[in-house]
Amino acid sequence: MLGVITPKVRCQGMPDPILTPSKAPIDTALVAIVAPRAQAAAKITEAWDKGEAVLVLDPAAPESARAELLAQLAPTHIDDGTGRRNLPDGKPIAAGTAAVVVTSGTSATPKGVELTTAGLNAIGAGFAQALTVTEADRPLLCLPLHHVSGLAVLARARFSHSEVIVHPKFDLAQVSRAPEEQGATIVSLVPTMLSRLLDAKAPLNKFRFVITGGAPLTESLRARAERQRVAVVDAYGLSETWGGCALNGRPLPGIEIRITQENRPDNSGEILVRGAPVMRQYRNDSAASERAFVTDPETGHFWLHTKDVGTFDPEGRLVVIDRLGDFVISGGVNVSPSAVEGALIEHPEVLDIAVGGRPDDHWGQQVVAYVVPRQKKRPPTLEDLQNFARRRLSAAQIPRDLVVCTEIPRTAGGKILRRRLAPHPNPHDL
Repeated sequence: MLGVITPKVRCQGMPDPILTPSKAPIDTALVAIVAPRAQAAAKITEAWDKGEAVLVLDPAAPESARAELLAQLAPTHIDDGTGRRNLPDGKPIAAGTAAVVVTSGTSATPKGVELTTAGLNAIGAGFAQALTVTEADRPLLCLPLHHVSGLAVLARARFSHSEVIVHPKFDLAQVSRAPEEQGATIVSLVPTMLSRLLDAKAPLNKFRFVITGGAPLTESLRARAERQRVAVVDAYGLSETWGGCALNGRPLPGIEIRITQENRPDNSGEILVRGAPVMRQYRNDSAASERAFVTDPETGHFWLHTKDVGTFDPEGRLVVIDRLGDFVISGGVNVSPSAVEGALIEHPEVLDIAVGGRPDDHWGQQVVAYVVPRQKKRPPTLEDLQNFARRRLSAAQIPRDLVVCTEIPRTAGGKILRRRLAPHPNPHDL
């Protein structure tokens, strides 16, 4: 059913993460939830009311994939919507944990991120302050709850005491009608969703805010939204930070962001983050947990490696350039796939695009464009793209090959699965 609204749940019902050692519980249950979105939202709320942690799994994933995650992350219980049962091999989790979120696995094996109640409250407070979110707001949830972008909608609403409108799936018409018919005031989307809604002339200006995340918001997409008087908020974050920890390049209150010094001409480097929303650790993976943090030798503070490359603009706003491992090195030049994608998505015949690298004996790597055309029978040619690119990009950034495909492989949060691009020379194998 559309528009299921979860009950208001007071933040006071959450366990207090700041307890004296003598009073603090040692551990709590970790409940795996596998259910349709509206039902899962209710189950999550129920678990949080009890002070339990949740592990939301994709109900559409193959059973074998879910079984692997259950074995890897060892929840104590599972609730598939028909009832809760104990798992004999499960392990309790530290008290004060709100969720274990499975990473998207864009560059490695998926891991279980332990997110805390203190982090939930911090991220909720930050959004409430930055966007003046109150109990009167009604956030629309149309993102998957097994991804941090969807779970964070529920978490932020819990902090602000807001009612959440839950849609069972993303639907253009239903999202378009949500402000008028259901009183939705805020919606979180990935950029591809925003683009489709703008193409459909959806009245997104009826939302107080449209929050985007999960993938870069291009300047052209932001401009399209602003022309339709849509209040777009670009959120940067990752599973390890309870989702968005910076809005429009500004860190949320209580969040610190720094860039590693790597002597690049644009002053870019790896983005490091610290603050309450940052994860405790990866569940059952001490080696990965240790690699995830770096210690400041002067202060002793722990900083999270994001594996994202960024810089600060002249006004001090964070600018995210790309993932560390995603750069295409062509002729000794580091080419950012996101920069090329941001330019070529403006081509009138391009509906969606991804950019990757292909080995080349002379250049090291070639830039390859993977394009979903607006008209299947009339895709752009490589020459079309190159001519378009020459007016916007440097010589090293111009694609040397074109792959026409039916869709770009993405995670539930909208990130491009680049590892699925490189091995496929055949345009229709993606």
